[in-house]
Amino acid sequence: MDMLGDDELYSILRRVSDSRDRKSCSEVSKQWARAEGLTRSFLRLLDPQFLPSFLPRFPNLTTFESCSRVSDPNLDLLAHTCPALKTLNLNLHQTRSGLESFDDIRLDEDFGDDGLRAVAAGCRRLTKVFMRRRKGIGDSGIASLVSLAKNLTVLDLSWCSRITDEALGAIGAVSSLSVLCLHGCSLVTDSGLASLSNGPLLSRSIRRLDLSECDRISDNGVTSLRKLSFLQELDLAECGPKVTDAGIVAIASVSSLRRLSVKWLINLSDAAVLALARDCQYLVELDVTGCELITGAGIRAFSGHGSLEILVLASCYNLTVDDVAVVVSGCPTLRYVGLDRVLRGWMSSSVYERLSGVCRIGWL
Repeated sequence: MDMLGDDELYSILRRVSDSRDRKSCSEVSKQWARAEGLTRSFLRLLDPQFLPSFLPRFPNLTTFESCSRVSDPNLDLLAHTCPALKTLNLNLHQTRSGLESFDDIRLDEDFGDDGLRAVAAGCRRLTKVFMRRRKGIGDSGIASLVSLAKNLTVLDLSWCSRITDEALGAIGAVSSLSVLCLHGCSLVTDSGLASLSNGPLLSRSIRRLDLSECDRISDNGVTSLRKLSFLQELDLAECGPKVTDAGIVAIASVSSLRRLSVKWLINLSDAAVLALARDCQYLVELDVTGCELITGAGIRAFSGHGSLEILVLASCYNLTVDDVAVVVSGCPTLRYVGLDRVLRGWMSSSVYERLSGVCRIGWL
């Protein structure tokens, strides 16, 4: 083993992806430990207190993950040590074995805008950044990130409770972003959506937008999203009573739309569904769970649609078995229909067998 030079070791270790095997390799000798560190591209941090002691071994990381508390000094060290970083995943999760609950982390223990600014300045190659439930992140940190990370394609700010329309104004100027998740960002309003939509470059790059549980938006904000002319996926679930038929009819004019969730928008009716069936010719997935005003007259409009594959109709109580049968029989591309369990009692076994022979039926 001692006869191997560094180049040979690097070549070997670049082919070892299993974390346990890499750990075993690093224990062979100091030379192997150094080579393993220099060829490591991925690191998941479980205990942040040890980061200063081992991070310098891994200067060529391209992916860094941590679901634990991470301080501003931690991120500053990361920025100076790993300038080649491309993916930064700092999403917090619900408690489960080995992971820290987001409820266990106090605001003053976690990183904020200072740490994010340090990463933005030191890691200019970032393409994907995930910061779900990081409560310390605010508008200024996001503004720094999007202005310095010129190749940013994915940004997840779900449940970052300090994000406001000001951050969306900065994001609107980005030219490379294709995925933006704002799930649960309750301070976002129509003004922020207008800023996103009016970004001349972002409006052409964005493909997926998650606005679920942004309950301060209304039809005006949703209507402004018509300018996102290449949008393929939009999530408006639980956005509140101010999003009605008018907003969905407007967004139906985005011909590129392929996936849409309008779950629990209680003021949607058949008018919205009819517009989607008529105008969204490439739609492959639609979820109208909890839209109780929708009736069979609206859903039947998808009979003959040429692209729809997934249709979720849970908690839609104004639909009948006949309505479902018309859609399933008339939409040849359909492969899954999610139905409310209540409807199961009204569907005969013969009808169920006939429909399930065409597409999968899920009882929700």
